[in-house]
Amino acid sequence: MKIALHILIIIFLTALTQVGGLLYLISTLVVRKTERKRLKRIGIFVGLYLFATFLIIPNLAPIFGREKIKETEFVKAGSFFYRLANRNYVRPELNKAIGKIASEFENQNSGIKMIYLDANFPFIDKFPLLPHLSHNDGKKVDISLIYENTNGQLTNMKPSISGYGVFEGPQKGEYDQISICKNKGNWLYDFPKYLTLGKINKDIKFSNNGTRNLANLIVKQNEIGKMFIEPHLKNRLNLTSGKVRFHGCGAVRHDDHIHFQLK
Repeated sequence: MKIALHILIIIFLTALTQVGGLLYLISTLVVRKTERKRLKRIGIFVGLYLFATFLIIPNLAPIFGREKIKETEFVKAGSFFYRLANRNYVRPELNKAIGKIASEFENQNSGIKMIYLDANFPFIDKFPLLPHLSHNDGKKVDISLIYENTNGQLTNMKPSISGYGVFEGPQKGEYDQISICKNKGNWLYDFPKYLTLGKINKDIKFSNNGTRNLANLIVKQNEIGKMFIEPHLKNRLNLTSGKVRFHGCGAVRHDDHIHFQLK
């Protein structure tokens, strides 16, 4: 049972952070026959993990063509989790595009930041970043939609802790891709509703103008090849660029965030 539990922990930490499983395995091998081994093992694992995440991995990732998303006064992580779990790595070209988009957006909307969510792990192409299907090559990033407060002013506040799972669904008369996909048997299509980690700021609402502004800044960048957003939002926001695509029923719905990627 102990071996099976260790294996499960290694699998979970690997899926969540890419490197956590390996570091946990090292900590179990270092701490074996000793008093209070569980407490010591946890301490060694936490120390190793923090040291690796913030000091070692950022210096190794460029070997694999990736770097941490550069956070500035215009670009921020939706949660500390994305930095802690090593899910904030992209190729340099995408990092540059993110910075440019965020700077232009803030210039047009003073004080409003671009909030990033899941990007990619630091190492190895094709290594899956669950629950995403395609965040495995350093070319992709998810960002939050834009919201406004009760006064109609844009805000940096978001409706969920994770940044995922609070949807801006189809309004009456709008094309309902969500129902189409679910009726085809794609029951995981709205799975992110279980990944909110808690709903907050319930007095804010989706901003049509703010999200349209951000989306248009994304697609005008030459480096960007595709942007995914739900069809009803594409139509509502009048997004006409050929880069704005439907991601397919095999993915999850994109009316809680925007996905964009390099060519």
